[in-house]
Amino acid sequence: MANIRDLDPSASPLDYYGSELRRLREAANLKQAALGEIVFCTASLIGQVETARKVPTRDFSERVDAALGTDGHFSRLVGLVLRSVLPTWFQPYAEMEARATYISTFQSQLVYGLLQTEAYAKALLAVENPDRVDEIVAARLERQRILAREVPPVLLVVLDEALLHRTVGGRGVMREQLVHLLTFIDRPWIQIQVLPFSTGEHSGMMGSFNLLRFDGNPDLFYAESYDSGHMTANPQVIRERSVGYARLQAAALSPEESALLIARVMEERYGDPRGPVERAVA
Repeated sequence: MANIRDLDPSASPLDYYGSELRRLREAANLKQAALGEIVFCTASLIGQVETARKVPTRDFSERVDAALGTDGHFSRLVGLVLRSVLPTWFQPYAEMEARATYISTFQSQLVYGLLQTEAYAKALLAVENPDRVDEIVAARLERQRILAREVPPVLLVVLDEALLHRTVGGRGVMREQLVHLLTFIDRPWIQIQVLPFSTGEHSGMMGSFNLLRFDGNPDLFYAESYDSGHMTANPQVIRERSVGYARLQAAALSPEESALLIARVMEERYGDPRGPVERAVA
């Protein structure tokens, strides 16, 4: 077991968070068990966070702030901690995504990360990260906080119809995910379109990609492969992909038609999360 005194607070955001938790807990004259009782967790969990062996969640951080009277200190720190959990190659994109004023994305296989439910994300991420799934899911949900800002980025989304039919996590999880997509219909800064099968060949056949726009900075293009991401501000690439994205939007269904298709697929494929055996018994 790591000793908190051996941790270097400057080694990582997680180490710094752990050292701060111990310092401020002791300043409040609280044992780990006592703090655990106040924030509704075990002393063991407090110890694991303090020794950088457990990644804290935002909920945990908010409860610790309330318990220790630390005026949002841990709630601010946890954003850095969760971002550090993301794959190293993905972190530069996540940082730019958080600063963008416009995000345009085409997704050919999966719901865009900012629009995923917790259950959908967990099913996806557990495939290759079963031992770290909770902390990685927490990091993905943390990314979504940009949509709750007072002035959120404009988010334009084109989804290939195929991802509506790919069952991730089971029928119940997919139904919840499609219901979640429909909740964005009336959000003024978010537009979701579906590229139907009937489109045939299209300008996104090479795969998913994102375009980011900023106030006062060059646009960025981002695409990723199995375990790496590629980001560039090359004007020619931005020009070509912007035209390609405009063509995808033109070929896709309108937002209203897209919502109807999502609702139809949801009812036809995932209308009852129970299987035939469960329905027969009920």
